[in-house]
Amino acid sequence: MDRRDSVSSIRVFSLNCWGVRYLSHHCAERYAMIADMLHREKHDVVLLQEVWSEKDYLFLKKKLANSHVHSHYFQSGVIGSGLAIFSKHRIQDTLLYRYSLNGYPYMVHHGDWFGGKAVGLAVLNVGTLTANVYLTHLHAEYSRERDVYLPHRVVQAWELQQFIRHTSAGADAVILGGDLNMHPQDLGNRLLKSYTGLRDAYAEADHFEGCEDGLTLILDNPFISKHVIAPFEKGIRIDYILFKGSCRADIRCASMYTTKGSVPGHPFPYSDHEALTAKLHLDSLAPSEACGDSRARSCECPQEEVAQLVDILTEARTEVKVGVHCARRMRETATRTGIMGLALLLLELAIAAVPWLAPGAQKTLPFPLTSFYLLAALCLAILLCTTLLYVFYTMELKSLQGTEDQMRLAVGGLQEKLRGFPVVERQESVGK
Repeated sequence: MDRRDSVSSIRVFSLNCWGVRYLSHHCAERYAMIADMLHREKHDVVLLQEVWSEKDYLFLKKKLANSHVHSHYFQSGVIGSGLAIFSKHRIQDTLLYRYSLNGYPYMVHHGDWFGGKAVGLAVLNVGTLTANVYLTHLHAEYSRERDVYLPHRVVQAWELQQFIRHTSAGADAVILGGDLNMHPQDLGNRLLKSYTGLRDAYAEADHFEGCEDGLTLILDNPFISKHVIAPFEKGIRIDYILFKGSCRADIRCASMYTTKGSVPGHPFPYSDHEALTAKLHLDSLAPSEACGDSRARSCECPQEEVAQLVDILTEARTEVKVGVHCARRMRETATRTGIMGLALLLLELAIAAVPWLAPGAQKTLPFPLTSFYLLAALCLAILLCTTLLYVFYTMELKSLQGTEDQMRLAVGGLQEKLRGFPVVERQESVGK
């Protein structure tokens, strides 16, 4: 018999707000629209990404003071993490983890490095249950065919799943929302869901309404550049709400909704991304039932899942190794360029010193003073830039190597577990 102590429902909203001041179109108007909608809809938990200005966060906080009493803005990076959470339920605790890799500082036109991409955790009390709510935004994919940021995004997915696993042990329910910048079958997405056991609200929903296939970047959105999704027939799905329960609580997705381009009555949509709303049911298990469920889980031997996870980790290690090779090559290039700049500077100084060292020679520079200063400034600039790049690529290389080492250990552990499956099965058959 299925017994329950209590049943709670929680409506989770997620949206990438595209809130880059002075660059995003109609930013102020869209924030006003978002605030009105959130106040009207009264979601239980609101997860927002790309709220890059703290002034915009404070504007939303003021507008939602009555409907969402509790809120938190996660500070990180040069311009902030862009992550903000609003909740009807009291936020008991928060924690932020900033990803070790997040693009390149010289790719200013992409800007991800300056954003300080991270994952934020808010611990909420939902009725008698404790819910760990995670909010994140991973590095963008600017080219599907030539994705130079893939190793960084794989590392971010790896660190994200580690953060969730190591902080959610005491939680009755786990909810993750945000812009993962990964397609459903991308490597990082498979790594995240396989390792954590998180389930996709779109795939699990009893009822769905919105964009076909749950797409969150669509052609009907006027803010979307057509070349971004030109390789795809209808659009792409990169925004998610993921969830899982525990041995103390079951969780399921009753319904899920997405917006569909422009908002009725307005000339434009809330953002260039579509918003997600998932209604989750949390069923608290009775103590005896929870203990039984825990024992059942401990006896499970998901050999196929472990083998699949080994394959995913091996694929992830390969991508990280590619990143290691590229980082090492770029560091060597920076080193060679710096040596050339230093050699050029020493050559210039040597030529300038010849008249002063040669006896009887005229004590003047062999070339105009302006050229001397310009060439010296160029050499010093090369030395400075290459030194900074050398330091940056060294840090990137260490992060990639550290992640590859962690993955290697994880693969070894899983393979050891996999080798134990036949023994376990034989022992079970003997016992029977």
